[in-house]
Amino acid sequence: MDTINNALNMINRADFIPEGQTERAEMNIPLPIGHGQTISQPYTVKRMLEWLDAHDGDIVLDVGSGSGWTTALLSHIVGPTGKVYAVERIPELLKVGEENCRKYQVNNAHFYQSDDDVYGLPEKSPYNRILVSASSDKLPEELIDQLTTNAKMVIPVKNDIWEITKKSDGKYEANIHPGFIFVPLV
Repeated sequence: MDTINNALNMINRADFIPEGQTERAEMNIPLPIGHGQTISQPYTVKRMLEWLDAHDGDIVLDVGSGSGWTTALLSHIVGPTGKVYAVERIPELLKVGEENCRKYQVNNAHFYQSDDDVYGLPEKSPYNRILVSASSDKLPEELIDQLTTNAKMVIPVKNDIWEITKKSDGKYEANIHPGFIFVPLV
């Protein structure tokens, strides 16, 4: 929890939103970042990071990295021995996210353009943690396959946030947190 609060205090949300929105950066609301996408409200991001429970040295996949805010936060949380793989389908946002992370000298994050027909980044798996920042209509099993045993994924499914823990038999447990709204996973 202290690591998450420290990351949120060090990584300024205003540096990850377009000009014209910066005066609203401290507000606990989602803000548009272009291309029909948003940067989530700070309360929601903090809760998702708590549920994700990433640790120093973890390998994390950040799906729908958008403007790069969650990528920078995760980079700080996993520290210099950890890695963050950021994937984004919208090329312009991928570029923006990478540029925004450079403001914070993020050296342990790698950015990838995702394919339209592939969820996640299977070639770099397995991951200790996966964070998805857009809503899926159903739980993508192919992302669960990219987790190592006893790993976690936090993903919005419809209007709920699912906290998934992959078990040793390949099955998973889900803890569902209702009452959230996200842009769709494209």
